[in-house]
Amino acid sequence: MSISKLSTVRRADPYLERELKTYEQPLPSREYILQILEEQGKPVSFDALCVLLDIRNHELELLQRRLRAMEREAQLLRNRKGSFILPERASLIAGRIEGHPDGYGFLVPDDAGEDLFLEARQMAKALHGDRALVRVVGVDRRGRREGVIVEVIERANSRVVGRVLVEHGITLVVPENRRINQDILVTPDSRSGVRSGEVVTVEIIEQPGRHSKPIGRIVEVLGNYADPGMEIEIALRKHELPFEFSSGALAEAAQLPERLRPSDSEGRKDLRALPLVTIDGETARDFDDAVFAERQGAGWRLVVAIADVSHYVQPGTALDREASERGNSVYFPRRVIPMLPEKLSNGLCSLNPDVDRLAMVCDMAIDAGGVITDYEFYAAIFRSQARLTYDQVWNWLAGTAQPESEVHRRLQPQLQALYALFKVLSEARGKRGAIDFETIETMMLFNEQGKIDNIVPVHRNDAHRVIEECMLAANVCASGFLQANRHPCLYRIHEGPTPEKLTALRNFLKEFALGLGGGDDPTASDYADLLASIQERPDAQLLQTVMLRSLRQAQYSPDNVGHFGLSYEHYTHFTSPIRRYPDLLVHRSIKAALAGTSYLPGKWAEIGMHCSQTERRADEATRDVSNWLKCYYMRDRIGETFAGTIAAVVPFGVFVALDEVYVEGLVHVSELGEDYFQYDSTRHQMLGERTAKRYRLGDRLQVKLVKADLETGRIDFVLADG
Repeated sequence: MSISKLSTVRRADPYLERELKTYEQPLPSREYILQILEEQGKPVSFDALCVLLDIRNHELELLQRRLRAMEREAQLLRNRKGSFILPERASLIAGRIEGHPDGYGFLVPDDAGEDLFLEARQMAKALHGDRALVRVVGVDRRGRREGVIVEVIERANSRVVGRVLVEHGITLVVPENRRINQDILVTPDSRSGVRSGEVVTVEIIEQPGRHSKPIGRIVEVLGNYADPGMEIEIALRKHELPFEFSSGALAEAAQLPERLRPSDSEGRKDLRALPLVTIDGETARDFDDAVFAERQGAGWRLVVAIADVSHYVQPGTALDREASERGNSVYFPRRVIPMLPEKLSNGLCSLNPDVDRLAMVCDMAIDAGGVITDYEFYAAIFRSQARLTYDQVWNWLAGTAQPESEVHRRLQPQLQALYALFKVLSEARGKRGAIDFETIETMMLFNEQGKIDNIVPVHRNDAHRVIEECMLAANVCASGFLQANRHPCLYRIHEGPTPEKLTALRNFLKEFALGLGGGDDPTASDYADLLASIQERPDAQLLQTVMLRSLRQAQYSPDNVGHFGLSYEHYTHFTSPIRRYPDLLVHRSIKAALAGTSYLPGKWAEIGMHCSQTERRADEATRDVSNWLKCYYMRDRIGETFAGTIAAVVPFGVFVALDEVYVEGLVHVSELGEDYFQYDSTRHQMLGERTAKRYRLGDRLQVKLVKADLETGRIDFVLADG
């Protein structure tokens, strides 16, 4: 539609050009609608608004949809007469509710303002995750803004997983998510045969109100709480993780060929003669990267081949929609919820040895100083020469074992070249100033009943680091290529500390006569220098922990602000499209740039936010499962004494990480001694008012296990000396 065909009223829309680019028949923009309502200074009926905006008859339904969307996002509100008003003019604040296990909650405003406290009586009207309009009514005794819920505008919980509780003939479901602190009444027609203590999924048919509890219907009985694998079944439903593929996605996967067709290799570089290999963990089942390195003059050639998932998963297909919704694969102990069906994740897109596979390749030239001087991206067909493991490769490199097969003996020169290149890249990383925090990773060993037998540390060797440096190099080339071609993509960004966290860190470091360089704008190298200077100190782990907590979380965004921790000006994820949706988008973007076209999946910022959220969702779910398994493991050790380190200090006590068991538990503030203890967030400590007894992050303690509660997932300690 041309602007000339629009009325004067419609041409006055300040965002008309944007709407014309997006819609063939543009409506008034949201901003223009809000502007018109603001100018009226009073509630406006739908009919009056249509006149003010010069809406034609054929546009009425479209406008109603836009207004409903604005209502859902709390940009608009209807009063009791059905007229539209602006929430801020009604002194209402829109936001999302966060429940607390103790019954109260908070409204997190959409405008990123200060949270509002909601007392337990207010939380009776809503559930954790709901969106609501709240009016500020004052401040509580702790000085926090306090609100009352005026209206719940969006319900977040349609299904809830929990335990059945039968009391006085009434059947309730107690939600597993402790932030949902209202029990759900079960309808009589759905409770027959269900026993107290069983884990079920309940569908909420009546949301809570001012004077009524939520009511639900049991739609799935999962089994008993201690059944093998139950902790994962609970986590999947609690965190709303998609775990069953749609019939459409499965049908599309079934139609894919079992092996490569001749047409698949058209237009691809043939690398089948190049001895690329995969190096992964012992238990890995999906192999999405293969590597090759060789000396090239004074430097090296490094080839990183990544499974070409984008060849099989096309935009707009059911497989693509499924991958987008999941965002990533989720790795639980002993079970994986893959992003793509097994035919892809463990078949066509898994770089198994001695079979032809399709790949997107980053082919790099690296000089003697570890600087990437040139690179090229291209589609290829190749054949992995061997499936190697980290321990196997490291034993060969360290000389503690010798290759036994002829294939493995032939690969030794290439592995030596990879190792030599790794040393150069690692040195360049140090010069660049990247931060290298040393953390302890653990692995659970299970018995035949699916419960933990033991928890052991995982020791990373240089074979792990070889692959890590190869992947970093390919990722930074991918972001550089897309940036050079001015093609939008999702960058993997990591911002430095906020001013508040930086001030808190500096104040903490002063206690140890230490300082962080860089003034108000420290770099990763300032962090790295401080880390290097404290390595020999007995309190190095404490200092490193506080430094790590001062940094923000990495996330996905189309706005390139660099990666602080890795000290890269640009960085993205290219190397795992089997298990991360952002990597699949990067592959599509690279292919589009190579073809001289553009790949436009939608609003990049919204996609980045979604992928960041699915990543956090997966982290929370796996943490829940690990905590439950650890709790089950510790049940048989109640009364035992352990040595540990204070891993976190919170207002209600200290969390202690046990030395050889790799489990954390709480020593409640009431168990710290006969004193009033004051929480000091800056110094990460609890300080006794009368005794001046101090419990600080990193302090050593002897503790006794007194409780391991499966229902809450809590492990409680008391001080061993009483």
